[in-house]
Amino acid sequence: MKVVLKIVGMLVAVLLVAAGAFYAWASMTTSRLTARTFETHAADFPIPFPLDDVEAASLGLTGDAPQAAARSRAIERADHLLAARYPCRACHGQNFGGGVMVDDPMLGHLLAPNLTLGKGSRTTSFTARDWDRIVRHGVKGDGHGAVMPSDDFRNMSDQELSDIVTFIRAQPAVDNAVPAPTFGPVGKMLVATGKLRYAAETLAGNTVHPARPPAENASVEFGKHLANVCMGCHGPDLSGGPIVGGDPSWPPARNLTPDATGLQGWTYDQFLSAIVEAKRPDGSGLRAPMSAVVPPMAKNMRDVEKQALWAYLQSVPAVSKQIDK
Repeated sequence: MKVVLKIVGMLVAVLLVAAGAFYAWASMTTSRLTARTFETHAADFPIPFPLDDVEAASLGLTGDAPQAAARSRAIERADHLLAARYPCRACHGQNFGGGVMVDDPMLGHLLAPNLTLGKGSRTTSFTARDWDRIVRHGVKGDGHGAVMPSDDFRNMSDQELSDIVTFIRAQPAVDNAVPAPTFGPVGKMLVATGKLRYAAETLAGNTVHPARPPAENASVEFGKHLANVCMGCHGPDLSGGPIVGGDPSWPPARNLTPDATGLQGWTYDQFLSAIVEAKRPDGSGLRAPMSAVVPPMAKNMRDVEKQALWAYLQSVPAVSKQIDK
């Protein structure tokens, strides 16, 4: 018995040493990855997008009136964008004063910063280039990668980003200094093994941004633009799989392509039920994060947006990939 206990004790000691060595490696690797800096292009766009001279003249606007009208229109457009397309409030809070993405001692404390112009704001001195770097490339002002899920916003147009910035700047200032993100033990292991990555790793060199979004009609082109926010979870080809950078408890993202393992055989009404009511065709409910994020926004989408998104999903190449429901 003593021999058995001795062997068991030795095995436990070896495992503890191995675990400690792995954690030390994960911590050093995370520190190295976090210290990297990235270069992006120098983007520039007006904030807000101005009215053109012909339109201003046709409306009889002179002096400061065209600028005021442009700001009003930008805020109106952004109000819809933030309600139906871009879930900025899900992380930054309803008042944009900061929010929680992950707050778990094992995973880490990943808190979204204050975007208003109050004390503790991260955006007070932001130019258009700064907004482009952080939103569409995931790169902070000092060149380090951010934990922001910029994959979803890489193809946001200049006008949409300008509209959202105009809207945020028009909100009441919130005084809130949000601590910098920190990773817990599990978070460090996920970062070190590539299960949790900075968006800047793939987006820093992405320099193609449309100036304006496509025309709003039930077209594949407009639907493709809308589907960009789906690709952060469902992948560039929308075939689904494990969500890189997501909560480890989340199930794999569903295959959205028109394959037998995806949405083949679905009707438009079933698609609407999924995105608005979080229900599958068999009546079962969708799971997080889909169930928590998509329905509140889908309910605010215009009919033409839903139709365009469905048209695009039906047009993409079918990819056979069995995903656990």
